[in-house]
This record gives sequence, structure tokens and C-alpha cells, in this order.
Amino acid sequence: MDRTEHGFTAVDAQAAPIAWVRVLDRLDREPFYPAYKERLHGLLQARPGDVLLEVGAGTGEAALSVQRRSGAAVVAVDSAVTMAGECRARGVERALAADAHQLPLQTNSVAGAWADRVLQHVRAPTEVVDEMIRVVRPGGRLAFADPDYDTQALGISDQDLARSVLRYRADHMLRHGTLAHQQAGLLASRGLVDIAVEARTLVVRDPEAADQVMGLRTWAHTAAAHGRLATDLADRFVVLFDEAVAQGRFLYSVTFFLTSATVPNAAPTADNDRSTSAPVGE
Repeated sequence: MDRTEHGFTAVDAQAAPIAWVRVLDRLDREPFYPAYKERLHGLLQARPGDVLLEVGAGTGEAALSVQRRSGAAVVAVDSAVTMAGECRARGVERALAADAHQLPLQTNSVAGAWADRVLQHVRAPTEVVDEMIRVVRPGGRLAFADPDYDTQALGISDQDLARSVLRYRADHMLRHGTLAHQQAGLLASRGLVDIAVEARTLVVRDPEAADQVMGLRTWAHTAAAHGRLATDLADRFVVLFDEAVAQGRFLYSVTFFLTSATVPNAAPTADNDRSTSAPVGE
């Protein structure tokens, strides 16, 4: 299935990479995001002196928050040089630009790891999960958060058109837009224990947040530009979007799943142990 690659799949390749830093900053100003992030970080059960790994660290604000709250140290990894540089600029001491499919960390070298809104964008989520399991020591914790776009709802008057546009978002605008509800099964198949799933639903009534932060008003024309929706239907979508806003009927929602687990004490060592990689502390 062909897809419209999302900008977060290749930040450095975008025309203005710094714009994607600003996107993350805007999201962090929406109350929903800091609230679920705090819970996600709590699922790691970090203690002072622990070393944790964040995969897909973005601006580094989450890593800094975890360090302040828990007393743990965080190694921040992001595939984008732009984001790794932003992490360092904001005070994250250990920030690496690296491919999450092949983490440059030793096996069993961190107490826990998390990825927030990352698996939906990567090439091969199972490989990233396997790498995160590899670097977390037995008894350590993993936590993931992603929206599941199979759960979307949009309050405009033409629900058939709404579903067409939301389906495009789920199936084409993201590499793995409907993976989140399958993450628990993915971890169970790898022998992890204490698996838990929590749901947090984002409900957006503010059209400025929906459009300026999420770009929802543009989704239909993006679909049309890629041959997935007729142009007249895209035009109609915008009219109905604006009509719902004017009449106070606008609503968009999507559910995020927070999935956590523990690496068992008898976890097998991965075959691809990168024993020559730099220790976490270097």
C-alpha cells in the first residue's frame, strides 16, 4: 500500500526541518499531551541513579522532564540530526542521532526505555521494539504511547465523507497509524511480562488546535493531491469543516494507547548484541 510519508519519518529531509521542532512545541502547549506524557513516564518506574533511554526524543523536553521528576539520567536518541541537536541545545547531555532499528547501545545497558508517538512513523516497528528490549536489562521497563487512528471520530454533517478522510489519515498519512492497539500483543509475543494497556482519548473542540496544530482541515486536500479523494469532495470537506466550526458542532477525537511491560529476568540475549558499541555513559 503506497503512503504519503509524514514529515516526522524524515525530519532532516524536509524543506524547513526547524518547523517540525515548532510542531512539537505547539503540541506540548496543549494540555492533553503533558498529562498523558507524565503517566507514560511514570510507567517506567524510574529511580534516582537509573539510566533510561528515550527513542525518538524530539526536542528533548520529555527527557529533561523525566530527569527532573525521577532523578534518573536519560539517553536521548532520534533519527534526525535536527532533533538530536535540539536536545543538546536544550540541555540533554547525552543526545544521539541514530537509527532506532540499530541502537548504538550495549545489551542490558539501561534500566528502562520508552518511545512516545514513534512506532507509528518508523520503517519496521518490530525491529525497533526488539532493539529496545535488547538494551533494557532484565527486570527493566518499557513503555510506548501512540494514537490509534482506527479510533478517530469527526463531527461534520457528512459522516461518509468524514470517514473517507479519516481512513486516509489512518492508512496513508502514517506508516503504522493503527498499530497502537496491537502493541500489547507484540510485547507478549516477545515474552515480556506485566503487560498493561491504558487509553487516553484526545477530544478537540478548538478548531484552531485541530487546524494549526494537527492540520486536520488540510487532510482532505492532501488526500486529493495524492489521488485518494476527488477534488470536489475535498472542497466539500473544508466547507463542512468550517460549517461545523461556525455552528459550534465541531469535534475531533482519537484514542492514544499507553502500553507498558517488564523485561523478564530470564530474557534471552539478542543475537545481534552490539558488544562493540559505546557504553551508555560515554
